[in-house]
Amino acid sequence: MLAWATGLWLIALCYEMVMKYGFNDDSLGWIAVVHGWVYFVYLLFTANLAVKVRWPIAKTVGVLLAGTIPLVGIIVEHFQTQAIKEQFGV
Repeated sequence: MLAWATGLWLIALCYEMVMKYGFNDDSLGWIAVVHGWVYFVYLLFTANLAVKVRWPIAKTVGVLLAGTIPLVGIIVEHFQTQAIKEQFGV
């Protein structure tokens, strides 16, 4: 769920950047703040999950960084959810 929220706010952030630098519209500065906090919560929950399921460091960093590219976090979250469900029989 947090991957979806982070991805959607990242898309909104891209829209804000286009409006800010393409059309000199500074009225959407709050989107960056909201996205930053949503991404921070995503990082906390993902790091917590990584410790619980004992992911290697490289995989953990990869999943954490997936939230920085629009839509990639959502795709990575889908496959990781499937893998964890299979691993733990959930």
